Amino acid sequence: MSASRRSGTTDELGPDEPGEPGGSDLLAALLDGMDAALCAFDADGVVTHWNREAERILGWTAGEAVGRHGFAGWAVRSADAEEVHARLMSVMRAPGRQVHEFALVTKDGGRVLVRTQSAAVRGPDGKPAGVYCAFSEVHAQIDLERSIALSEALFENASWGVVLVDADLRPAVVNAHAARALGVGRTSVLGRPLGELLGRGVEELEAALTHVLAEGAPPAPADLWVGVRTPEGEKRRCWRSGFLRLASPLAEEPVPLGVAWLFQDVTEARQGEQETALLRFRANQLHRAVRAAAECEDPAEAATVHLDFALAGFADHALIDRVAGTPRAEGAQEEGTDPVRLVRLAATPAGAPGPSVPTGAAGLPVRYAEGHPALQCVERAGIVRADAGSVPAERAREWALERRWPGDAVHALCAVLRSRGRTLGVVTFLRGAGRNRFERSDTAYAEDVAVRIAAALDLAEALRGRPGE
Repeated sequence: MSASRRSGTTDELGPDEPGEPGGSDLLAALLDGMDAALCAFDADGVVTHWNREAERILGWTAGEAVGRHGFAGWAVRSADAEEVHARLMSVMRAPGRQVHEFALVTKDGGRVLVRTQSAAVRGPDGKPAGVYCAFSEVHAQIDLERSIALSEALFENASWGVVLVDADLRPAVVNAHAARALGVGRTSVLGRPLGELLGRGVEELEAALTHVLAEGAPPAPADLWVGVRTPEGEKRRCWRSGFLRLASPLAEEPVPLGVAWLFQDVTEARQGEQETALLRFRANQLHRAVRAAAECEDPAEAATVHLDFALAGFADHALIDRVAGTPRAEGAQEEGTDPVRLVRLAATPAGAPGPSVPTGAAGLPVRYAEGHPALQCVERAGIVRADAGSVPAERAREWALERRWPGDAVHALCAVLRSRGRTLGVVTFLRGAGRNRFERSDTAYAEDVAVRIAAALDLAEALRGRPGE
């Protein structure tokens, strides 16, 4: 059967030119290539077109369908034929399209619920010359509508961030929640490199997106710590992230369109978990230090034991300086009092990590300059923090050496050693550039350690019969 007969067409495009497809062949190819089923009727209700998708859904071939009058007696039940025919042909007298749902009969006797969209076909004189009808199975149409509705809901009302990232790792679509999380508008974020939106963590995010494009979605969500760039500075956030690779459903082979990145802000929960774990670890360290110090015969050795246990996960270096001479009682910092002098009692090795080493046998004062954080700590009888700030590495080294600290120190925390109302000295904790600066949450732990070290030093002074007792 010719293409024109199979699709009920006539060659309206003119005579075929050599080497060019005929008008009827082109029309038949277009109809058969459609994803939707399509049929057409002339003004008398006779089927004139029937494509392959209609054949797939109902089983009737174009040769069996074209030329029949309506659907009566073959594609619909006899009881429904009149109503179906009237509803299909009524579009000739109405403007626009009409949508209907019919139960059609397949060639093997089954029934399929279809959704149709029909519209009138106008002739050269503008008068209705027939009807075309596109239809698909209702469940397929509902699936499509659900997919569209889901997409719209995700990009409008979702309570988590949704970002579609193209193959170049640039945002192509973002929802309102994601735009708020990134601190930008929904349109201004489009097409921008992720590095312009995020600071720390952008490399890990781009690596995850690249992996998904190449290998597919990971088996479970992942927590990503990122730094969001804002006018007020960079804000550190933790986003629980899931990834889906997007591929075109129209291609014969999967063609990646990008990645769907879904995330939810879990910063507070993760910070709470980290703080809980940190408090648990530090409490365990204090407990272990107390048990180990109880086995020391020399109370001064017990002080260094407390210092060594405190260092784990807290600082890179630590120093114990005691007040030279008589411990300072309350009010000793009043005007006319001799300046504070500190003697180095113990220190961790400056090179490689290791246990604290007692260094106070000679009793020589440490040459701290006026205004040194350790001296301020003794004078104030409280916590003092110091930082090198954002300076080059060489300048940071000079900053540390000027204060008689190891050259890699950039953050310092000094805690006063007090026992029985007297200031015995100061313990200094130091961190390198690879760690964060000391926060207020670190001061409580430093004070707990300082209390234990001070008690041990006070006991050592008492046993040795030092002045001031």
